[in-house]
Amino acid sequence: MPTQPPRSADRPEGDRIAKLLARAGVASRREIERMIAEGRVALDGKVLDTPATILSSLKGVTVDGNPVAAAEATRLFAFHKPAGLITAERDPAGRPTIYTALRNALPKGTPRLMPVGRLDLNTEGLLLLTNDGGLKRTMELPATKVPRTYRARAFGVVTQEQLEELIEGVEIDGVRYGSIDANLERSSGRNLWVEMTITEGKNREVRNVLEFLGLQVNRLIRTGYGPFNIGDLPRGQAVELTGKPVAHFLSEITGEPIPRGGVKKAEKIAIAAPVKAPAPERATARKAPSARPAPRKDAVTTAAKPRKGAAPFSNASRKGPATLTNAPRKGLAGSEAGPRKDRVAPGKQRPGTGSGSRKRPAPTRGNPPPRGTR
Repeated sequence: MPTQPPRSADRPEGDRIAKLLARAGVASRREIERMIAEGRVALDGKVLDTPATILSSLKGVTVDGNPVAAAEATRLFAFHKPAGLITAERDPAGRPTIYTALRNALPKGTPRLMPVGRLDLNTEGLLLLTNDGGLKRTMELPATKVPRTYRARAFGVVTQEQLEELIEGVEIDGVRYGSIDANLERSSGRNLWVEMTITEGKNREVRNVLEFLGLQVNRLIRTGYGPFNIGDLPRGQAVELTGKPVAHFLSEITGEPIPRGGVKKAEKIAIAAPVKAPAPERATARKAPSARPAPRKDAVTTAAKPRKGAAPFSNASRKGPATLTNAPRKGLAGSEAGPRKDRVAPGKQRPGTGSGSRKRPAPTRGNPPPRGTR
């Protein structure tokens, strides 16, 4: 990562007032320059008209008539932004912002924090926050080339060869997007997951590039920013990033030496080292195979219970012995479809053959009577 050039010998000691005010958490450098142009910043009662003023401290500096406290040490937080929140301090439409969730996610006494970059309303995942406006601006600049990693769930068809072509960049509607490292993670039919790492962070860059490839993005998660990954940080929660890896990163990107003693140890968790990102949802759910052993071939099985939505059990669709039911005989309908009346159950006699019935005359000797006569 690029670092700031060394200070020249003829340059006065101190820093530009915009940098000092940004370090103090007043606003970003760009916003402070706008505030100076509006005449809202004064030094010892004299309104400043240029952001090039070099100061060694903020003593005597006021913003809107209020004195500015000395700059605190740079602090960096990680926030797992849920979908449905605006990355802004306030929204004219009245939609909830990230600060609505941060009220309960941050400990008491936390200084004013500014988001590093933005996430769209429907984009979720890692959002870095800092009290240092200079650090915020440095990490956002495309020239710094801080990588941002996203996972996108999309609908459509794309090949790994098409994704690998993005490494050379792509131009869409007159906008040139720089090198993109994209990989097809998994796919099931037309549902797929794509991982993309960008270094510019232009507005809606990931969505625009995937839509250019013919994909419909239905979920977008930022899993990493620089050396920081979202890890197991719960959704809607925030944690301060601390430890030596954080101190080295801040020193490298700002060009300032590491504070003596480093950064204090993490109170909860540090996400400085890459951690496995949360597994994305599968496009299609699959049932696990049953652990029940298969029945032996010589075992006697009972009739299986019909599956939900399946046709009712029928002997006509099975091979083998029929069940003990009086199924209608072919060609009979209504009341005729029943057991034959000329069949007699065991132990019973046919009608007309009992002891009280009239007996037929015995045939005479000789030729039998003609068929059909009594």
